[in-house]
Formats: sequence, structure tokens, C-alpha cells
Amino acid sequence: MKRMLLLAIATVVSCFVNAQLLTWSPPFPQENDPSQTLVITVDAAKGNQGLLNYTPATDVYVHIGVITNLSTSPTNWLYVKFNQNFTQPNAQLQAVYAGNNRWQFTITGSLKTYFGVPANETILKIAILFRNGNGSKVQRNTDGGDMYVPVYNSNLAVRIDQPASQPKYVPVPETQTWVVGSSFLITANASKPSAMKLYHNGTVIASASNVQTISGNSSVTVVGNQQIVAEANDGTTTKYDTLNIFVSPSNSPVAALPAGVRDGINYEAGDTSVTLVLRAPNKNKATVIGDFNNWIQNTSYIMNKTPDGKFFWLRVHPLAAGTEYAYQYIVDDSIKIADPYAEKILDPSNDQYISSATYPNLKAYPAGQTGIVSVLRTAEPAYNWTINNFTRPDKRSLVIYELLVRDFVAAHDWKTVTDSLNYLKTLGINAIEIMPFNEFEGNSSWGYNPDFYFAPDKYYGTKSSLKTFIDSCHKKGIAVIMDIVLNHTYGPSPLKLLYYNSATGQPAANNPWYNQAAPHAFGFGDDFNHESADTKYFFGRVLQHWLTNYKIDGYRFDFSKGLTQKSSSNDATFSAYDASRIAIIKGYYDSIKNVSANAYLILEHFCDNTEEKELSDNGMMLWANVWTQYQEASMGYVSTSNLDGATYVARGWTNPHLVTYMESHDEERITFKNIKYGNSLGSYNVKDTATALKRMELNAAFLFTIPGPKMIWQFGELGYDYSRCYLSTNGDGGDCDKKLDPKPIRWDYLSDSRRKSVYNTYSSLIKLRFHPWYKEAFMSGTIDRSLSGATKWIKLSSGDSSHLLVVGNFDVASQTAAVTFQTSGTWYDYLSNQTIAATGSSQNITLAPGEFHVYVNRNVNNVTVTPVSNVPWNGDEMQAKVYPNPAPSNFIVEVNLPQSSNVKLDLYTSQGQYITTFHNGFLVKGTHQLATKRGTILNGVYYLKIATKSATKTIPITFQ
Repeated sequence: MKRMLLLAIATVVSCFVNAQLLTWSPPFPQENDPSQTLVITVDAAKGNQGLLNYTPATDVYVHIGVITNLSTSPTNWLYVKFNQNFTQPNAQLQAVYAGNNRWQFTITGSLKTYFGVPANETILKIAILFRNGNGSKVQRNTDGGDMYVPVYNSNLAVRIDQPASQPKYVPVPETQTWVVGSSFLITANASKPSAMKLYHNGTVIASASNVQTISGNSSVTVVGNQQIVAEANDGTTTKYDTLNIFVSPSNSPVAALPAGVRDGINYEAGDTSVTLVLRAPNKNKATVIGDFNNWIQNTSYIMNKTPDGKFFWLRVHPLAAGTEYAYQYIVDDSIKIADPYAEKILDPSNDQYISSATYPNLKAYPAGQTGIVSVLRTAEPAYNWTINNFTRPDKRSLVIYELLVRDFVAAHDWKTVTDSLNYLKTLGINAIEIMPFNEFEGNSSWGYNPDFYFAPDKYYGTKSSLKTFIDSCHKKGIAVIMDIVLNHTYGPSPLKLLYYNSATGQPAANNPWYNQAAPHAFGFGDDFNHESADTKYFFGRVLQHWLTNYKIDGYRFDFSKGLTQKSSSNDATFSAYDASRIAIIKGYYDSIKNVSANAYLILEHFCDNTEEKELSDNGMMLWANVWTQYQEASMGYVSTSNLDGATYVARGWTNPHLVTYMESHDEERITFKNIKYGNSLGSYNVKDTATALKRMELNAAFLFTIPGPKMIWQFGELGYDYSRCYLSTNGDGGDCDKKLDPKPIRWDYLSDSRRKSVYNTYSSLIKLRFHPWYKEAFMSGTIDRSLSGATKWIKLSSGDSSHLLVVGNFDVASQTAAVTFQTSGTWYDYLSNQTIAATGSSQNITLAPGEFHVYVNRNVNNVTVTPVSNVPWNGDEMQAKVYPNPAPSNFIVEVNLPQSSNVKLDLYTSQGQYITTFHNGFLVKGTHQLATKRGTILNGVYYLKIATKSATKTIPITFQ
């Protein structure tokens, strides 16, 4: 009779085993049993159903390795068989079809021998996937994770096999549909004959002696956690296995949302309570699990549902002030997500690779859990901002430095970038645009694969170190612009997982935030529906979060042309004028301005000029699509080098809101292009590194002297010459498989005099943009230009008679340029400190290949020149003059000294009352132009007294 009972139990177990996603025989495989035959079976009707109904049935293989005591993470597979190429079949890894959507793979003999694991290393688990021959279809867990078979030693072990568990690294129960009254079978197995017991909520429901399998029946009598325990005792050792399965009510209790709370974490006064709010329209129920309830669902943590069916909420109390608590939501008993509004998340796949130097004292991921978890903390120490009233630079005068933290400093952390700010300040920039730094999928990334929008990515450091970086930038007068992706997400975004179609691998049709598929051309990842009110609310909160909590100064929207629901199948239609897209972007801009009126918004748009002009007229800045022309110009290919598109006036814009740049994160490095593809003629060869770098200086002269905001890609100021496709077999054309990979960080370029010359030229040109005599010209001055030929020129003028003329030869042969200076007289070569006599009419300038000049009509560098005077200077007496006179806001006092002397310039009213001293200092013998600023002095007639040790002169001067 006993034998018949055990046979019946075994039959039940066999039927159950065949219904699981992954099963194996023997049930407790050991790593070093030479007589063992291990058969692993997958059921494609379970899990993600990646191989469901797949044919031909013979085209299924395994991808298999092991997790050992030396593995660094559950994803760190070791001793993968045959170093398998995932896109190619291997006959030795072929699975056998067992019928009814099941495939089997068999390993004969010792696992250590099969996998080649050294004797001193212990196998903990077999990691396995079943996939078709080319790897396009893969059978996994429901959540897309890897599958595992536990490996045991000779000690006693016990395992609950019914209810079934998902074969994750840490097994979790499969989703059950139990309600009050549901009956269920419990089956457990032991590795040795034992005295076995089964418990349900502490009550023994079955017991047997000297068995290895036991089963028992029970039923759900009350809503709440159903704790199932299997016990095995072999006479010397007792082992337990526990499952917790929560039976929730059919719906959450209904209660109105408390006043004053909103989506996400709502901290209460007293620092011991929070109210959690989850937006999940049309879902039935939700619970919260976390550190505060030992990650076990119970009735005290069932969330309330609002009467409109849109929100769930729960007050969590008590909490220890200042303590970090990890938590997740479980929605409709099957969907487990982190809080989309959390400012910190823990990632079991990636956090382990973040060093303690980068992120000290990072909270450990909770043992036994799966998926990303969110973190809350009451009484979090506030950051003490030192700059609370930062004055943002005028958007028209921005010189932006675009950088990727990972590829800018080897430590890839905010602290090291902060330590590098003096380098950037000396360069002259006044804004830093940082590629996305909210949490993104993985660690090493460009950041355009976001998944959590409110949390700084921990790979760059703590939120406090990020705030220190921003605060330090503001101390140095540098604005911080956050690159952000509103178009799409990748990976485990909780907004996607809440409404997800695992069969199609897309957001579900009823997802409040996402499209099932992008409606327009060139979509990326999971595409947001920006016509949705839920999406607009979410991103309004995101945009206001970083402005208010981190004091950033604005945003650059990645792929802003994708913020539309208008259908398009090609780029021409996609880029055409779209009033709905304009309305969406304006709405987000309003969200920004509601909390920070003068914050910046920069768009990577590349759409119809009419649309871009409208956005520009509304105060937004837009990227200029002219990098190809700058590359062609630098390489010396004249016919394709028209730079006119870099000027806002050529586009018919009213405002200089065009962000012009030669290089960005997306584009090939110009110095690399010069060296690899540069033009040549005779001895002049752009491919020569020294020449290639000089061409960067030529380009810079025709970038920084154009009015409006400018941008530099990191290390462009040093002539960075690694391809964006570094180490790629695809070369540098188009998209490449190494584009996103880390690039060499070459701070040593600073010690190369040729590269330092590029840096110095960039710095000098940037400083000219902020010189008080020329700042107005670079923001709102009038521009005339000829930018299409071999010789190009730009003429820039401001209202106070400050003029600039830049001329350059982009050919590889000498050329003569015909230019007309705005005024006659002495002009100054800004970069070489030479002078030129301007006639005011057309005059020729001969230029060697690559030669350029930046001429200014005001002596900003105080260059010593021969005085312009109708009375010859005999060299024996001091002479002085003022020009222009009448004088605008700034003017020059020119002094000719027969001998070195202290020189003092004092200003008096026409009645002899002293006003101010413009200069008081020692000057050597010769001619000096002293740049002088009027400041707040009123209009009228004054006298300027110039005194040296041997002479005094008084000159009338009129301010108007």
C-alpha cells in the first residue's frame, strides 16, 4: 500500500514537473558525479514563450554555462560551452524535441568535466537559455531573464516544487490566481530519505518518514500571505524551503487621494511617514513590498484605489528617520515595478560594477529580490548650496562645452569633472552641456537609453556630488545644461512594464504613456505618446524636478523632432512643418518657464526651417545642421564647404538662437577626417598632423566669430583625432558598431605644443566674444559674409562702432581675397598683434593655404603701433590723443612716451571737478593704446588730464 501511495505521488510530481518552464532530472544534480545523466527540459508554453510553436523543431540549441563561486554576478556566466557564437548553431549544443512545445538537453557525466571547471572552483548553478539556430528567438523567464538550474553538494537539501517557481537566479513563485476558497497541492522533494513535513501558515498539512517526496493539499481561507514551508530531517540535519504567495482581494479598497499628495513619494513632516502614490489607470489592485515589511506582501500594505480608478496610494508608517528603504510595487498580482518617481534605484545587474570610490556606501541590493527596486529616505540631509542667485549668461552669448562624463575623465565621476573646471574656465566657455545623466540602462553608456527620469545615474557618483558639481560651475559663472531624452526609453522602464505586451515585446495598446510602435520614421526604443495627458504630466514633473532640486540651467532635448504623433514613413514627411509638434514642445517649454523663467531649452530638431524659426521666435535655441560643411571646409574641399547655414540670418531668423558647432557627440571628429581624408596640393597636405591641427584653428575663426550661441565637443579644442568609430571594422562612415564604446581620454594632448596652439586659438576667440567692446556685436550685431568660396570672410559690426573682419583661405593653394573693411584707418590682427592699413574700399589680401586673420578696429590687445597724427612726432615730447571723440561707451587713449614713465589719466568736468582715474601705472618708452571704459559717466563735455613724470596734457572729450 505504501509503495502504491509513493507511486501515485511520483505520478503527480511528474505531471507537475512537465508543466513548469524549466525542469530537470535528477532533481538534485551534483557537480562531480561521473555516473550522472542530467536531462534539462524547457516548456515553451511557459515563460516569455520565445519558442512557442517554433518550427523546425530540430533548429533549437542551448546557450549554456555555469555560475561558480568566482562569478561576480548572476549574469557573469563562466565556462560557456565552446565559447558559443549566439548567432550560429552548434551541433554539440542541439536540443531534442520532446513534443508539445518542449525541448530537452542532456549532459552525461561530471558537470565539472563537461564544463571544464577547475577542482578548486565550485559550481553553484547551470545558466541556460534555449534558442533557435540564428539566435533570433530565445526562450527565457517571463521577465526576459536568464534561466538557472541549481547544483547541489552531498549535504541534505529540500525544495518545494509545487506550487511552481520561476527558474530565476533566486527562484520566485509563479503567479497564482488563488482566491479565498482555492485549493492547491503542495509537493516537496528532498535529496536524501528524510522525515518530511509540509506547513501552510504554520499548520502541518502532511508528514511522512523515510521519504524523498511528500505532497499535501490545502486551501486558502483568508486573504493575505500564504506561507508554505517544507521541512526535511535526515536524522542529523534539518533543512527548510519556504514560499510566500500573497492572495489579495479582488480589488484594492477604494479611498480618495489625500489632499496635497501627488505621483511618487510624498514625505510627511516628522520624517517617519511617507505617502506613496502610483498612477496606474484601470488596474485592479496594488501592494507595496520593501524593507519595511521584509519584502513579504501582507494585507497592511494593500494600496488604496481612488474612486476614479486612476491612482493607488498608501501611507507607510512608521519609518526610521534618515534610513534608506528599498521598495517595489506589485500590481494585479503579476507586475512588479520600481517607483518611476524615485530619485534613487538599485539595479541588481549593474550596481555591483560601481566602485565605492565613485559611490561610497551604496545600499546593498535586497537579497532574494528580482528586478530594479526604488529607494526612499526620510530626513535626507539637505545640500547646502553656496550659490543661490546664479545669473545665467545671455543665451545669445553661450559658448557651450558638450561632454560625456565617462569619456571626459577616467574616474567617470562628478568629483573629477569638478576638479577639471579650471581647465574649462580658462578655455573661456560659460556653459556645460552634459550628455544624459539620469538613470539609464547599464553603466557604460551615452545615456540615450533612459529608464528612470528622476534619479541621477549612480555610475557618475552620488546626488550630493552632482549638486557640488553644479554649485561649483555656478561659482565660476558656468551654466549647466542637461541633455535629456523625452522621445523614448529602453530597458525596464516602470511606465512600460505596467502595461506591456510580452508576446509582441511592445508596450500594450492601453499604455497611458507609450505608443505600441513609433508613428514616425526613425523611431528608437519604446516610443512615448506626447499627445497623452499622462505623458505630458510626467515629463512636466521631470523637467521641473531637475531645475528646482538640482538648480540646472536648462535642457537640450535629444531628437526633439520625434515629439509628435503625426504619422510619417520617410524623413521628408517627418521633417515637414508640424503644428502639433510645435504645440507639444511649447507645452514642455511652459513647464520649464513656470519654475525657472529664463532657463534654456535647446532642441536637436533638424526640421523645416519655418518650424525651427517659430520655435526660435518663442525663445528656444536649435542645433545647426552644418557639421558636414565644416568638415569639408577643414579638409580643403571647397565646393562642399558653404558655411552660410551656420548664420541665423541666412535662415531668415529674427533672433540669433542657432547653436552652431563643428563637432558633436554624434559626428565624426574633424581632425581625424583631416588626417585621413584631407586634400593636398604640392607640399601642402592637410593629412599632415601639424597642418590638420592648423586647419582646426582656421575653422574656429569661422565658428566663434558668427553671432549667436556656439558649442564645442569635448577635446575638440585639442584636435582630438580618434574616430567616433574607434576600433570599429566599419571605418568612420555612417553608423558604426563601436560608436557608443568608451574612447581614449587624452589629457596628455595639453603637452603637445601643436595641440595647445589649437586650445589657445579657441580660447582667444572665445574671449573676444566677451570683450566689452565686442560682446554686443556677437549677440546682436549686423553681419555681412561670403562663406561659399575658397576664400571666406565675415564682417561683424555693433551699434557702438566696434567692427570685426575675419578672412581665411580654405583652399590647398594660395588665394587672393578681395575685402572691404568697414572703416578706413588702422586695424589690428587680433591673434598676431600685427596691424593693417584699411582703405575703406576694396583691397586685396594674399593668403597662403589655411591662412586666416581676425581683424578688429579697436586695439583690444593694446598693441604698440606708429601713431596716426597730422603732426609728426619728434620723439622728444609726450603726445596724446583720444579716439573716437565724441566717445561712445568705450574709447582709446593713445599715448606716445619719449621715455619710460608712470602715466596717469584723470577725468574732470568742464568746471574742473575730479570724476575718476582711468589709468595709473608705469609704461615703457613708446606708443601705447589704453583701452578705456566710460562706465556710468553721463553725457557731456569733460577734460582728460594725461600726466607723466615730465609733462602734462589736457584733452577735451565729449561723451554722447
